[in-house]
Amino acid sequence: MGNIDGHLQRGIALKVEGQYEEALAEFQQVICQDGCHAEAHRQIGLVFGFQGLFDESIVELKSAVELEPASVAARNDLAMTYAMLGMYEEAKAEFLAVLELDPANDQAKKQLAYF
Repeated sequence: MGNIDGHLQRGIALKVEGQYEEALAEFQQVICQDGCHAEAHRQIGLVFGFQGLFDESIVELKSAVELEPASVAARNDLAMTYAMLGMYEEAKAEFLAVLELDPANDQAKKQLAYF
């Protein structure tokens, strides 16, 4: 398990440094070992979003949410991506799902004010 965690942590560090291709390679290592690793799918979705690959980003973020429906972070990221793309109904539904899981979630409350 440490190997998966190592790849995940290196990938996150590389993502923060803007080294997206290297980060994706680390996250892909996690997926190769555990295709149902929700956080790896979430991180890949975020990297794709940073690269402007929004269709791919949504696919990965949706996978993260499907694998871990109680992940507030994954749902917020998916909702923000929907909102950014003008997919307001989808965004609103995800922000509402976030508030069901975490009624005090500031990000979801602030974003819902726009709908």
